[in-house]
Amino acid sequence: MKKQMTKKEEKELIASVERGEWKPVKNREKEMLRLREAARETLRKDARINIRLTKRDFFNLKSKAVREGMPYQTLVSSVIHKYLTGQLAS
Repeated sequence: MKKQMTKKEEKELIASVERGEWKPVKNREKEMLRLREAARETLRKDARINIRLTKRDFFNLKSKAVREGMPYQTLVSSVIHKYLTGQLAS
């Protein structure tokens, strides 16, 4: 489930554009190809793990995933990735 921006976020983006903070990308096509490949590599899942959880934690994990609108495996992968890249506080 994709989250929508709030009106405040939309207003902040519009103000940012109007202040001239956004600049065009040089060599747009090359940059698009580079970003597509980076996304492809980021999304490639080529390693597996097995983990044991309590029934309670597993139920809570699945419930949280439903609220976030994603499969529970995707939620676990996202949390691990964010933790390892410093985007999630320990």
